[in-house]
Amino acid sequence: MMQTIADAAHAERSAPTRVLMLPPAYSGPEDFVRAGFVGAVRQRHLEVDLVFARLELQHVTDRSGLARLHQELILPARAQGCSIWLGGISLGGYAALCCAERYPQQIDGLCLFAPYLGSHIVTGEIARAEGLHAWRPGEIAEDDEERRIWGFIQTHDSRALPIHLGLGREDRFAARHRLMASALAPGSVDIVPGGHDWPTWYRLWENFLDARFGSASHG
Repeated sequence: MMQTIADAAHAERSAPTRVLMLPPAYSGPEDFVRAGFVGAVRQRHLEVDLVFARLELQHVTDRSGLARLHQELILPARAQGCSIWLGGISLGGYAALCCAERYPQQIDGLCLFAPYLGSHIVTGEIARAEGLHAWRPGEIAEDDEERRIWGFIQTHDSRALPIHLGLGREDRFAARHRLMASALAPGSVDIVPGGHDWPTWYRLWENFLDARFGSASHG
């Protein structure tokens, strides 16, 4: 089973919404807790259950890892009637995108902070095409995850699957993030001062909670 840390809004029942977050490389579920992600939700008294999962390399490089994420964490939440926001930071954001591309009907929203978006080979291809709207990848191979997620971003319908993209203005991967941002509605993109680090991601998390679930009842 995947290693997780869960924090429920109520001990006796599932909340109507579950947010499942995947960490950046070299981090684990405990880092979300340490960074204050749980506290930010509970201070707002939101009807949201949280699950933070450990992201192993196989979840990114091996499609069986995506199937495991789907089987162990997403399907059980669906069976409980939860609305599911799948999210991730950096490499975790990449895995979340890969999972959403594979199982779009099982997810109700994507929350991505500074997502890894593939190599400079693919992003350079898109930039040379003068943006994602003009990029024509042709037939994409089944195992070409990078082009598959960019194809997903290019063709996604925000009415069917909302995407919330958060990034730090000084993030070292900001140019790639802006390529993705150009394909999303302006209200779906949150840019704050900061780099590729937990303080920036925490600020983005607070903004996400307030934008998507409301900021009532701090304290």
